[in-house]
Amino acid sequence: MPYSAEHKAQSRAKITESARILFNRHGFQDVTIDMVMENAGLTRGAFYNHFRSKEALYEAAVSSFLMGRGAQWRKDAGVDPKGPAADMALQMIAGYLSPEHLRDLDGQCPMIALPSDVARSNPQVQAAYQQLLNSMVGIFENGVSATTDNARGKALSLAALCVGGMVLARSLPDSVLAEEVRFAAQRTAMEMSSQQ
Repeated sequence: MPYSAEHKAQSRAKITESARILFNRHGFQDVTIDMVMENAGLTRGAFYNHFRSKEALYEAAVSSFLMGRGAQWRKDAGVDPKGPAADMALQMIAGYLSPEHLRDLDGQCPMIALPSDVARSNPQVQAAYQQLLNSMVGIFENGVSATTDNARGKALSLAALCVGGMVLARSLPDSVLAEEVRFAAQRTAMEMSSQQ
């Protein structure tokens, strides 16, 4: 008896989330299909019912963050899409550059966890990564005052400061310098976002 469409969707989501976590922990090269499927509690044979390759899974894992773990993260961080845009941008900065986000390796945004891997990946994975960046930039652009010249440039700078600050801090685990970098990026981004 074939599985229902709902069961297939649940299995695909389980595989994708398993892969997202493992890619965050180990990077693309060091994660195998066997590792993903074992972590998901499924057999290797089931993999090819959902994905044609490890690269296709990687694309799905990066894409899934925005409306999956990323949506939960935004909710936990108080980023309310229905609230005032300026408040949402400040909440995004505070949450993204928080010590909690830095320590949450499994739940980290792929823009922090995977930039080098994505740079060497295929165009589909890079497009998924770009979608994450565009979403962040959109939050910041909406939060920048309408009277600000070059709102897009400021939003791009805020995104670069947030992601870059966290990438550097993550590269220096459990060190005083990592905390200094994270805090400096957060303070500067908050100041930039608040300037009219």
